Amino acid sequence: MAEPLLPRIAAGDEHAVRECVARYGALVWSLVRRWSPDAQDAEDAVQDVFIDLWRSASKFDVARATEAGWVAMVTRRRLIDRMRRRQRLPELEPMSEEHDVADESAEDIAQAMDRTTRADRARAVLNELPAAQRRMLELSLLEGKTHDEIARETDTPLGTVKSHIRRGLKRARELMNSAGNGAVDGRDDA
Repeated sequence: MAEPLLPRIAAGDEHAVRECVARYGALVWSLVRRWSPDAQDAEDAVQDVFIDLWRSASKFDVARATEAGWVAMVTRRRLIDRMRRRQRLPELEPMSEEHDVADESAEDIAQAMDRTTRADRARAVLNELPAAQRRMLELSLLEGKTHDEIARETDTPLGTVKSHIRRGLKRARELMNSAGNGAVDGRDDA
């Protein structure tokens, strides 16, 4: 009788995992193949079984079952779980060849136009801000500089930089909200 591998797996012996796959791979595969609709599903199921064996190896009790019997029981339970999961999935139907697929390029163009419109609005809003607020926001938002870096670069006290940025953001938000009504650039969306 071969030495049981599951206690060694439970103890963290990596070689025992490989030996387990070599010893019980054919048994698991033969059980799985009977329950699986195709080879791909069977391969996934075998992987699930060996992961489950690795996780639950410490539960194996040599006094209650043979190791092969325990592996077969774990395999059977895993297969029942997979079958129940498959039954809960909605049934999918393949699409016909004539099915009309949305034109993704048209969507990309629409998104690009929307992005361009929003960028134009943001530029218009920035131009509406006082010069100091605009400069601080550009350094922060467009160039990614920290408040400290902006303070050093513009030779402005840090508190003043923070105030300009806070007020600029507040004013920009107000202008963007009113821009939705066409007030920033004088456009009337209506």
